[in-house]
Amino acid sequence: MNCRKMLSVVLGCALLPATAAAADPRPEVAASAQRLQRQVVEWRRDFHRHPELSNREVRTAGKVAAHLRAMGLEPRTGVAVTGVVAIVKGALPGPRIALRADMDALPVTEQTGLPFASTATAEYRGEQVGVMHACGHDAHTATLLGVADALVAMRDTLPGEVMLIFQPAEEGAPPPEQGGAERMLAEGLFKDFKPEAVFGLHVFSNVQAGKIAVRGGPLMAASDRFAITVDGRQTHGSAPWNGIDPIVAAADLIGTAQSIVSRRANLSKQPAVLTFGAIKGGIRYNIIPDSVEMVGTLRTFDAGMREQIFADLRRVAEHTAAAHGARATTEIYENDGNPATVNDPALTARMLPSLQAAVGRDNVYESPLQMGSEDFSLYAQQVPAMFFFVGATSEGIDPETAPSNHSPKFLLDETALDVGLRALLQVSLDYLHGAGTAPLSAR
Repeated sequence: MNCRKMLSVVLGCALLPATAAAADPRPEVAASAQRLQRQVVEWRRDFHRHPELSNREVRTAGKVAAHLRAMGLEPRTGVAVTGVVAIVKGALPGPRIALRADMDALPVTEQTGLPFASTATAEYRGEQVGVMHACGHDAHTATLLGVADALVAMRDTLPGEVMLIFQPAEEGAPPPEQGGAERMLAEGLFKDFKPEAVFGLHVFSNVQAGKIAVRGGPLMAASDRFAITVDGRQTHGSAPWNGIDPIVAAADLIGTAQSIVSRRANLSKQPAVLTFGAIKGGIRYNIIPDSVEMVGTLRTFDAGMREQIFADLRRVAEHTAAAHGARATTEIYENDGNPATVNDPALTARMLPSLQAAVGRDNVYESPLQMGSEDFSLYAQQVPAMFFFVGATSEGIDPETAPSNHSPKFLLDETALDVGLRALLQVSLDYLHGAGTAPLSAR
């Protein structure tokens, strides 16, 4: 058994229950998927060709709203800047649920060579950058449009109501802007429509196409952002003794900080990751600058561990800089991060048979903990939630070595669109029709 399989067994062997009521594949799901397959692919390719950064999804939101109106829905636009929300009302009484897709792209220059590859550019943090759907949000948006079309077509026999959430800025709005799930909820997304459950999916390079990975309980890590500024004293590069070199101090700081997780955090409790993502200091080869700025991220599952690591990071920064005669200032942007994404265990156990019915029992497996972060976690703090991964990497390509989400070479196998549509639609219909509410029985 390899380490990855061992991790799955150790952390969650009981989270995909051995006792769950079986669900049957719904013929209306298969019929809808077949009818909509070509259209969903077209939608996805259009969004992929025209990506937009967080809080700037103007064209994408306009297209989504237009498609929803063409289905006979009345979408609300401008929610949390560019978000779009619509309600599908069934003709029969029943529960309320919500389905979410994110719409924003990343500041990444595409290198896939696809005929519909993005050539878009935009300004990000003061620099001109390429823009790409390197995380698959184009697939999420197209998939939810397909599910919306399917639900509208069966409204006459549909119990309950479904909120469709097309969310901006999942990747994080550029400071000081606010966006994403946090802003949608702050603007009262669930005030007048409080769902019993919320569902979402994410295409994932680590999962083979045709398969789904899910787990009850913690699924994705909490994320936090930090910045450290090291202040020294400028001098000529030929005479470093006349100043205080913040670059050398910063290099020492980064190296020492790696021992915080590897030597001070109790990793037998939960995993954690501390990463420096950018460093900026100086402008000329022979001038030692006054200061160096660094930014990074912390990923954790445990609140106590998070607090300990940040306390250690502040101490390491302060004392390492002082050892070089420099001064370090650490800022923790506590309001900018996401909490851990936690799937409601009971809801996940209930809907697991629906995922298995949609794609086959053997194609659904338990995901290990993921250190990536998602602001879907904020919806999960409001109502019971289930979030699952849809395979994005084609057969014949090892998911372990395939270009990852956020890579300029991230390549989506478009069968993920069909799998995602079938899974999300089956889950929605089963929940609305009350499937899985009976006591679990042994198979």
